[in-house]
Amino acid sequence: MSRFQVVSGKGGTGKTTVAAALALALATEGKRTLLVEVEGRQGIAQLFETEALPYEERKIAVAPGGGEVFALAIDAELALLDYLQMFYRLGSAGRALKKLGAVDFATTIAPGVRDVLLTGKACEAVRRKDKRGRFAYDHVVMDAPPTGRITRFLNVNDEVAGLAKIGPIHNQAQAVMRVLKSPQTAVHLVTLLEEMPVQETVDGIAELRAAALPVGRVLVNMVRAEVLPSPVPQDVRRTDVAKALSRAGLGGARRGGLAEQLVDPLLEQASQYEERVALERRQRAELTELGLPVTELELLPEGIDLAGLYRLAAELRTQGVS
Repeated sequence: MSRFQVVSGKGGTGKTTVAAALALALATEGKRTLLVEVEGRQGIAQLFETEALPYEERKIAVAPGGGEVFALAIDAELALLDYLQMFYRLGSAGRALKKLGAVDFATTIAPGVRDVLLTGKACEAVRRKDKRGRFAYDHVVMDAPPTGRITRFLNVNDEVAGLAKIGPIHNQAQAVMRVLKSPQTAVHLVTLLEEMPVQETVDGIAELRAAALPVGRVLVNMVRAEVLPSPVPQDVRRTDVAKALSRAGLGGARRGGLAEQLVDPLLEQASQYEERVALERRQRAELTELGLPVTELELLPEGIDLAGLYRLAAELRTQGVS
């Protein structure tokens, strides 16, 4: 299992939820996991029902078996100050630059710089070791930008390394790319069994592969269970349906009764259900053709809360994602 797990996906697929569940799953059995957020939305804090995350690593959960999940919301401006201190020893001078607005200029006007800082901070956590020479974290999970931007986001260090041929910036970019393009890293894409998310996933994987970035697995979120036989029998008689509804206590089966009135809407729903299941099966087949491991996570009808996260984490472990 790669130590740096990058989770991306089309907006609305639940990538932040899946990233959080993955961090919990990887922390099981006494391991330490760092969950990193880079988009400034504080989605992790909301999922774990805690206060907004500062720019520091903070423990937010305990996994089954005593493992720990830490979280970090990376702020590009503060990461730049770290960078200036690390490579140029500009601690106080860096703070002065922030007051003058130079830091905001660098991270806003030059978006590539922002991405370098965000990926660099995450990779630093991947490489960091304690005094005994052990990795500080067993795994680092990043809630990354959406599929349409993930390849450029991860590959921006290659562009920077090409622009800066020598010096600390070049060396930093090269060090980050060595992590991102190594077996230490796996980029997972979250999708739904719907046409647009699946197509975006297929396109995203093609772009990642073209950039030589390591693709992990496809995580299919919010999968609904099949509750009827498929295809739905077409020879079901209206009278049989009305009688079944009557036996269920939904009025008499006589003509014009409540049960008889419910027959047409019920059969219409069955037809719509069959169409949805057929569509989902086509999308599932398209994902299978990618040749990647595919993991499916069930739809939680009650919504996602802390208990739901632990449930999804257990499901990930059951399917071998740990």
